[in-house]
Amino acid sequence: MKRFLPRALMAPAVVTLFLWMIVPLLMTIYFSVIRYNLMQPDQTGFIGLENFEYFVTDPSFWPSVSNTLLLLGSVILITVIGGVALALLIDDPFPGRALVRVLLISPFFVMPTVNALLWKHMMMNPIYGVLAQVWIFFGLTPVDWLTDLPLFSIIVMIAWQWLPFATLIFMTALQSLNREQLEAARMDGAGYLQQLRYMVLPHLGRSVAVVIMIELIFLLSVFAEIFTTTGGGPGDASTNVAFLIFKQALLNFDAGVASAGALFAVLLANVAAAFLIRLIGKSLD
Repeated sequence: MKRFLPRALMAPAVVTLFLWMIVPLLMTIYFSVIRYNLMQPDQTGFIGLENFEYFVTDPSFWPSVSNTLLLLGSVILITVIGGVALALLIDDPFPGRALVRVLLISPFFVMPTVNALLWKHMMMNPIYGVLAQVWIFFGLTPVDWLTDLPLFSIIVMIAWQWLPFATLIFMTALQSLNREQLEAARMDGAGYLQQLRYMVLPHLGRSVAVVIMIELIFLLSVFAEIFTTTGGGPGDASTNVAFLIFKQALLNFDAGVASAGALFAVLLANVAAAFLIRLIGKSLD
């Protein structure tokens, strides 16, 4: 009875997890090995790995993979460096610090679609956008960001939204930093850069790992910003793996190829996560 009770209490959670995650995964695997076009539901059949071959040989495949990795690396780099800098900047008390903290964190609560529309129409519009007016003020020709620099524009949008998250994590970590040790190091003649290198940054190591892992999970599935602003274009210039899967699933109505792409995305996420875990683990040792 003592053994049965804990298992009985865990059973609802295990069953829910199975229905929520395992069943969709098994269905995705099933659809990835059959021919299943939503426009021709009666013409189905087992085709093995043909869906994977079709997805990998798609002309948009390698550009989407490179765009995904570039977007992932750029946003993580910007948010980690910028988050540490902002957290250090507002760590010491000053008048209005509470208001500044709220303003810094607020962009994280903006919906991705609203964030994309804000940047598309208010900031990056080549005619009436804020950046266009700044360019005109200095006598320069405004840049059509979403046409000339589409992937860079997407990176800026996403980094702007995720920077407050990284800042919040680093702000919290700095609260647990031993101030007495900093004061002792200062009295021993350690300069600010020495304190930063040997005390502050090592203290933030695990927080950096948390930020990277959480952002990795979400950034591999970026979709709303691309769909709302560039539509993956021009050409494949801003298409990532998630958007390529969308095009296969809803524009080509090919559920089989889209399922194969989804499994590839899962594999890519696991490879990237394993690489980053090993990298972060070595840096923390």
